[in-house]
Amino acid sequence: MTATASMHPAMAKAQSIGDALPWLARHQGRTVVIKLGGHAMVNEELKAAFARDIVFLRYAGLRPVVVHGGGPQIDAELARRGLEREFRAGLRVTSPAAMDVVRMVLAGQVQRELVGLINRFGPLAVGMTGEDADTLTAVRHVPWIDGEPVDVGRVGDITRVDTGALDSLLADGRIPVVSPLARSAEDGLVYNVNADTAAAALATALRAEALVMMTDVAGLYAGWPHSDEVIRRLTACELEKLLPELSDGMVPKMTGCLQAVRGGVGAARVIDGRVPHSVLLQMFTEDGVGTVIVPDPDEAEILR
Repeated sequence: MTATASMHPAMAKAQSIGDALPWLARHQGRTVVIKLGGHAMVNEELKAAFARDIVFLRYAGLRPVVVHGGGPQIDAELARRGLEREFRAGLRVTSPAAMDVVRMVLAGQVQRELVGLINRFGPLAVGMTGEDADTLTAVRHVPWIDGEPVDVGRVGDITRVDTGALDSLLADGRIPVVSPLARSAEDGLVYNVNADTAAAALATALRAEALVMMTDVAGLYAGWPHSDEVIRRLTACELEKLLPELSDGMVPKMTGCLQAVRGGVGAARVIDGRVPHSVLLQMFTEDGVGTVIVPDPDEAEILR
């Protein structure tokens, strides 16, 4: 044999698997909630890579839960039907007609496509919405603009999470794929819920090891728009001080991360979904990618 072991084509793969072993041992049986949004939802190659990565996590011994958005798909269907796309206070104004579109697109289109993609790599995914088994209960959200309440229609604030259905699916080795819809505690109607908020609420209720928010930026920037330097790590208190300075698009994500780590989630991370296999990169590399939010030191000691 003339070639040395180090020259074998499979050596790099073997080394990668070996490097992942300590992480795999540490996270066996742990729950991770992953919110899929942004460019990764409309790019076919990225969606397929995401689906494969989710199945890999499951076979590696983790318990992934997927929460998805669907803004571009909802916009397209509203336009097709001649309905206006309107946002107020950073929220989609959701009239009864718009709610019909939101519900159809999230539960009938986006969710079904994700379930199908994941099941190509392993027959594990099960689709559900927050309204199923009253997993998510909400009340009408009323934002304030210039000191006045604003009606944004059927947009909900989550008031209760029942993890019973999710617990059963996870115990059976399934991968739940959740659409961010909730049943109203006030009128029994179905409400539109921000997907970042839904992911954070589910991660907290499930006592997840990690919450991962996939988006279209590399992480939280320091001094944006004057700098594109990514802040790699923040404690909960450090993030809380930054929240008033953040752009509208980052506020629900970072607020969700803050609420999650203060609610018992081990860590929350915002990562760039435009990077193929970004979920695995943040899981299996020493420094990860994006911005990670961790509990304050005193909170971390209490959680232990």
